[in-house]
Amino acid sequence: MATTAESSGGEVLRSERIAGGILPKVLNTFDMIAIFVAIVLFISNAGVIPGAGAAAFIYWILGFLTFLIPGAIVTGQLGLMFPGEGSIYVWTNKAFGAFLGFFAGFCAWWPGILVMIATGAAVVALIQQLNSNLLTQPWQQGLMIIAVIAFSLILSVLRFRATQNYVNIVFVAYGGAILLIGLAGLLWLFGGHAPQANFSASSWALTKNNYTFYGLVILALLGIEVPLNMGVEISNPRAITRYLLWGSTVVIVAYLIGTFGVMMAAPTSSQGSPAAVALAVQNGFGAAGTAVGTIVTIIFIGFFLFNTAV
Repeated sequence: MATTAESSGGEVLRSERIAGGILPKVLNTFDMIAIFVAIVLFISNAGVIPGAGAAAFIYWILGFLTFLIPGAIVTGQLGLMFPGEGSIYVWTNKAFGAFLGFFAGFCAWWPGILVMIATGAAVVALIQQLNSNLLTQPWQQGLMIIAVIAFSLILSVLRFRATQNYVNIVFVAYGGAILLIGLAGLLWLFGGHAPQANFSASSWALTKNNYTFYGLVILALLGIEVPLNMGVEISNPRAITRYLLWGSTVVIVAYLIGTFGVMMAAPTSSQGSPAAVALAVQNGFGAAGTAVGTIVTIIFIGFFLFNTAV
């Protein structure tokens, strides 16, 4: 054990010694992709980034090239070198010692607390999109956020395989909803309408007025390493590189599809707001827009419910 620890860059952590013997290896490649998407792909960001104009596509591509893809490569290497429970905590501990390992682990854990509240708030916003008369009082919104967290608690104490199966089902439905956003953009164009967004030459420029959207893109791509918090629960080590490859591909395609749909069919005044996603669907599908928009919104509510558990 000591020789192995020294050659790998540090002491063998207690989690490395114990976790592998008590946690079942139940996660396959599809499971890891679903977890990756649940952590990284918040499609509501596709309604916010178009606030940069046509330059939104440039910022997405810059984010993919400078953050998502390099992050996936580094995460894959570290995940194979140190296939333990805890991902960034383990890796930082190996490289820089116990204190910075704790610091990195805390910095990775703390946003999760905030995200659970944010997903509850997202559910509130989506319910209000279905009916603006619902959850109008702050105490009602607070109770809904608590209910979302409580529901995630119930999911989290179920048998792991059962919870993951539910997550996988929602993942497939979520993918279908994102495709509907892109289809709404196409239907808007095929219906003889001009794109809602401005695609003139000046709108593609990266300027001091829109450079902050690059930061929003990076924020939208955070969480690459999070599935490896459950590193010893992966059934096959090859699932690590596979989920990073296919998960990153899904995220790239989905964000571009969502942004396209919003910039084609959502009113310009709404672009830069998460609500633009629903408005794009409603406009793109014409007479059926309300019904399709309701279906998409319900799927998004389900996604955020299960996202909190993930």
